[in-house]
Amino acid sequence: MTKKNLYLTIFLLFFVFSNTISALDKEQFVFTQKNASYFPLAVDGKPMSILTDDSDYKGVLRAVNDLKEDFQKVTGNTPQQGAAKFTLIIGTVGKSAIIDKLIQTGKIEAKDLTGKNEKYIIKTVMNPIDGVDAALVIAGSDKRGTIYGIYELSSQIGVSPWYYWADVPVSTKKDLYVKPGTYTEEEPAVQYRGIFLNDEAPALTGWSKVTFGGYNHQFYEKVFELILRLKGNFLWPAMWGSAFYDDDPLNGPLADEYGIVMGTSHHEPMALAQQDWKRRGEGPWDYTKNGDVLRKFWTSGIERAKNWESLITIGMRGDGDEPMSEESNIDLLQKIVKDQRDIISKVTGKKAETVPQVWALYKEVQDYYDKGMRVPDDITLLLCDDNWGNVRKLPDLDAPKRKGGYGMYYHFDYVGGPRNYKWLNVSQVQRIWEQMNLTYQYGVDKIWVVNVGDLKPMEYPISFFLNMAWNPNRFNADNLVQHTEQWTAQQFGEKYAKESARLINLYTKYNRRVTPELLNEKTYSLENYNEFETVVNDYRNLVIDAMRLYNLIPNNYKDAFDQLVLFPINACSNLYEMYFAVAKNRYYAEKQDVQANYWADKAKECFERDSLLTIHYNENISGGKWAHMMDQIRIGYTYWQQPQKSVMPSVKYVATTMEVKEKIFTEADGYVSIQAEHFTRQKNGNNISWKVIPDLGKTLSAITTFPVTAIPKEGDNVYLEYDVNLTSTGNARLIVLLSPTLNFNSNKGLRYAVSIDGSEEQIVNFNHTYTEKEREVWVANSIIESTTNHKINKTGLHTIRFRVLDPGIVLQKIMLDLGGLKPSYLGAPESKTSK
Repeated sequence: MTKKNLYLTIFLLFFVFSNTISALDKEQFVFTQKNASYFPLAVDGKPMSILTDDSDYKGVLRAVNDLKEDFQKVTGNTPQQGAAKFTLIIGTVGKSAIIDKLIQTGKIEAKDLTGKNEKYIIKTVMNPIDGVDAALVIAGSDKRGTIYGIYELSSQIGVSPWYYWADVPVSTKKDLYVKPGTYTEEEPAVQYRGIFLNDEAPALTGWSKVTFGGYNHQFYEKVFELILRLKGNFLWPAMWGSAFYDDDPLNGPLADEYGIVMGTSHHEPMALAQQDWKRRGEGPWDYTKNGDVLRKFWTSGIERAKNWESLITIGMRGDGDEPMSEESNIDLLQKIVKDQRDIISKVTGKKAETVPQVWALYKEVQDYYDKGMRVPDDITLLLCDDNWGNVRKLPDLDAPKRKGGYGMYYHFDYVGGPRNYKWLNVSQVQRIWEQMNLTYQYGVDKIWVVNVGDLKPMEYPISFFLNMAWNPNRFNADNLVQHTEQWTAQQFGEKYAKESARLINLYTKYNRRVTPELLNEKTYSLENYNEFETVVNDYRNLVIDAMRLYNLIPNNYKDAFDQLVLFPINACSNLYEMYFAVAKNRYYAEKQDVQANYWADKAKECFERDSLLTIHYNENISGGKWAHMMDQIRIGYTYWQQPQKSVMPSVKYVATTMEVKEKIFTEADGYVSIQAEHFTRQKNGNNISWKVIPDLGKTLSAITTFPVTAIPKEGDNVYLEYDVNLTSTGNARLIVLLSPTLNFNSNKGLRYAVSIDGSEEQIVNFNHTYTEKEREVWVANSIIESTTNHKINKTGLHTIRFRVLDPGIVLQKIMLDLGGLKPSYLGAPESKTSK
């Protein structure tokens, strides 16, 4: 027996007794280790021949060419076309005579593919056709099913879907073997799974212009391929100043050839972009005043796209993604939908209910729906999040099933209030999973489309979103980190996967605390709980770990690692450092402390470093491939919309000769809080003195006068003074927290006097009379809170005086509220003092 025949015998025995792989347990089936029972996909750098049918879909044959290129990247050689002893057979049911014959002869089970949607199987088959001893067969139920099988094999041999968009390198392998069996992922759970390129200027727009000359077919073929490699099938194209079909006549037919279902965004009906109207529309965008023109315009959109696979947006919003006029009403919108469907039917020659359509319940349109507006049952209702990743509306669990079903429009990027978020990834997959799992469990499975901004740098959440859309039930709260690790293994290799995944999970967690565009010097507390320094240190530690891994990772992976991990961590850490420096500068400048100058310089350094990091990404990574991709403004926001250019936050310098006073409690966040024992100065009386009682009270201690039988006489002036530095003016409340001493002195009550800056004293008898309910509050809270009102006319140094008029008054804390004091049981933590 020859070695080849021995191999075939062993292979056949293994094949006969092997089980079909579970559809949900997607596993690795391509290996580099030789096994006598495995199918030889490539041996010593030579890949097996590929056999296809020329009558198959153009999109399938195009994907086969991608696979050939992928083999060339991995093995160094391109597969030959045609049959051989060991062959890779690829085709679609009903379009490939070879695949149809394999079904007829029972080599492939008809039930595995016939009538299925976008399903593929990858199967080892013995003696499939004459002249072929063994084959690896990729068969699809339809065009996209076959394409997904092709790209699944590409992924298995080591080509990342992000090889172009994130410059993930391909590791070379001389030998590739397939474990015998049948492999599939079954049908997708969500029918339309896609992305929306939106808010794409200046970054993606700038890059596309210098790279391709704009949003033309050369640009979109890269996008289409990525979507298909990620097993998506749907796209809302870029629309800021762009019109997909009008900008390049090749865009439409190319999308159809690739197998991408095209749509237009939630406010662009009838396969037309907003720019189509701006370029050739006549009159107002108002159906009551310009109906004839609009119907003609909409007809042109359907005429242009009628032969391509589309998901047609219907309805109408105001021009430019704005609400329609106040005069618009439900009856009018329902008429618009009816007229649009009449156009669809007339142009396509099909019943409207057979042409896929979607109505987006976005912003005020949801209000119309809630008030009773309805559309025909075959139209998909596209529900939406709140633009910040929080689902606004879902179908009732007991709602009747709709023929058109429900979709979800989700956001990883947004332009609008309270502020844009466009620069970097701020979307935690944990939140994406939680909200999209909720969405799916409530029956939303027709469309999942997500606004991805400039596409980069949303690489990982895009992968997660489309992976989840295929089979949401595969995901749960306990395997999200595992998915991240699998994704990073695909990009950087198993050795670096776990740490890379940890870094990605942490930086998106930190970014979701507050988006970079919303972050400023006031976001985190500088004085309370060491909060600001803690979050800055969080990012510093991430930078250290990311740089350590960057130095360890092989050189050919460094560009990909920089884009996907290192740059966003470096850039965000620098942003935190800058705002922390601004906060420290303003803190010390208010106190006229020369340390303010150091922090002013530090803030300027960080601002400059931000621009240098941008240059690094745009001009250095991957040899300058990503020019303009980090042009998005993120510093200098004053309201929701981005500024025209980055603006350095203002800082202050302090003259180095200025004297700095000591032991002054400084206002922060609109209040000053002081423990009673931390007085600036004290004044005792004739045989009366102040004494601290350690640990008495609710916080640090308390202070009172001794002897407790000594009543201050006129002229004794027994007081405590507290110096404070205020940055606010206006009305203020002086709150003293006293131990709940009752009016033991024959119900006369206990009196104290307070003043600020020597103003007229206010005398307070805090326990002269009280109700039983008031007393219960005092004892329940272990405190009496007594308040006086004052007027602060200027900022700077002030002195608070607390003078006792009776013995037995036990002071625990004193607080001056200038508008920022918040309710708390213990009273605000003590303010900082200058040193």
